[in-house]
Amino acid sequence: MQSTISIDIAAPADLVFRLARPVERWDRLLPHYSRSRVRERRADGSLVVSFVARRPLVAILGIGLPVAWRAHTWSDAASLRLRFVHLAGATRGMDVTWRIEGTPTGCRVSIDHDFRPRLPGFASFVDRWFTQPIAWRTLATFRALAEAAAESNSRPATNPPL
Repeated sequence: MQSTISIDIAAPADLVFRLARPVERWDRLLPHYSRSRVRERRADGSLVVSFVARRPLVAILGIGLPVAWRAHTWSDAASLRLRFVHLAGATRGMDVTWRIEGTPTGCRVSIDHDFRPRLPGFASFVDRWFTQPIAWRTLATFRALAEAAAESNSRPATNPPL
């Protein structure tokens, strides 16, 4: 199964890439992530990272279901891509590509998921009930962070009163 979600962000593409690239910080940047721990640093600069995110169940009460996976991850600054290949968890084998592309008003971030488990129907279930809700919250949070940073960077410096 293949799926793509996209969001427009009113911030430069390189700013969004710089915010999203250090995946080991996601647990500090994204409120729905409780872990993004590096398990291995490879010679090519790629990482193996254990992630835990909460899939909201009763959003008003802040109740969520923890979802865990481990992924081999790397990025390409020239193409503004982040890559993840899931190594463990229910999504083992999922191939994920983040594409960050400039637009006239900022950028568009798209996340492509390619998941082909052995069980028929399992990919659709995982995509609808876990992958999509977590990915949407991740994109929405990075949009808020990037737009706030872009706004802060575009404000003219004011002179302090004498």
